[in-house]
Amino acid sequence: MSSVNQKTADIAALRAVEHKLDPVTEPRAVRWILTAVALIFLALFLVVPLVAVFAQAFAKGVAYYFDSLKDPDAWSAIKLTLITAAIAVPLNVVFGLSASWAIAKFEFRGKAFLTTLIDLPFSVSPVVSGLIYVLMFGAQGWFGPWLIDHNVQIIFAVPGIVLATIFVTFPFVARELIPLMQAQGNDEEEAAHVLGASGWQIFRRVTLPNVKWGLLYGVILCNARAMGEFGAVSVVSGHIRGQTDTMPLHVEILYNEYNFSAAFAVASLLALLALVTLGLKLLAETRMAQSMEAAQAQPADIDASKPAAASLQN
Repeated sequence: MSSVNQKTADIAALRAVEHKLDPVTEPRAVRWILTAVALIFLALFLVVPLVAVFAQAFAKGVAYYFDSLKDPDAWSAIKLTLITAAIAVPLNVVFGLSASWAIAKFEFRGKAFLTTLIDLPFSVSPVVSGLIYVLMFGAQGWFGPWLIDHNVQIIFAVPGIVLATIFVTFPFVARELIPLMQAQGNDEEEAAHVLGASGWQIFRRVTLPNVKWGLLYGVILCNARAMGEFGAVSVVSGHIRGQTDTMPLHVEILYNEYNFSAAFAVASLLALLALVTLGLKLLAETRMAQSMEAAQAQPADIDASKPAAASLQN
C-alpha cells in the first residue's frame, strides 16, 4: 500500500514539475487577447501603411504610375541608388568577412576596441555621420582646399554619397558573421591547418562555406539599408535634382512639390524592395537554422573534420 502511495506521490510531483516547465500557463482567453492585440498592431503599423503606399501610387492610374517612373529625374535617382548599393555592398562584404574572421577566429590586442568601432554607426545619427564627411571634404573642411586644387569633388557628388552609405551600412555583415563564427568554433579550421592547408585555403574551403547563409543574411540587410538610407545621404548629396538625388531623396522632393502620386510611385519601389528583403531574410534565417542544427547534430569527434579534410585533399 505504501508503494502505491509513493508512486502516486511521484506522479503528482512529476506533473507539478511539468506544469512549472510548461511555457503556456495563461488561460486561453488571455492568449487570444494578446494575439489579437499583436495582429491589430501589425495591421495598423505595417499592413495599412504598405497598402496606402500602393493605393496612392496607382491613384491616377497605371499609365501615370509608369510615366512617373520613366521621368528622367526619377530614372536618374533609381540608377544612382543602384550604383551606390553596387559599390557599398561588395566593399562591406569584404570588410565584414575580414573583420569577423579576425575577431572570431584569432586573439590579438585591440580586439574589443575593433568590435566597438564596428558598432559605431549604430550609435551615431546618420545626419551626424554625413556632417563628418562635409567637415572633412567640404570646401571649408580639412581636405577641402587640396581637393579643390586637384579638381576632385567628393561632397555634393557620387563619391560622397557612396562614402556616407558605406559608413552607415558597414556593421551589418560583420555583426551577422561574428556571433555565427564564434558559435561554430575553430575545430574545423585547426583540423585543416594540421592537414597542411594554407590560411587562404582554410578561409575559402572551410570557413566561407560554413557561413554562407549568414553572409547572405548580412548582405540582404546591408543592401536594404544602402538603398533606403536618407539622413547621411541627404547631408552630402546637395539635393541636385537629376544628379545627386537617390530614390529616398527624390521621394521627398516630389512630396514637397505636392506631386503625391509620383512620390508614392517611387516609394512603391522601395516598398517592393522591403518585401523582397523580407522574403530573402526569411529564406536566409531558415537556412541558417538548418545549418546550425546540422552542425550541432554532428558528433564532436575527429569525424567532424572529415568533410574539411576531404575538401582540402581534393
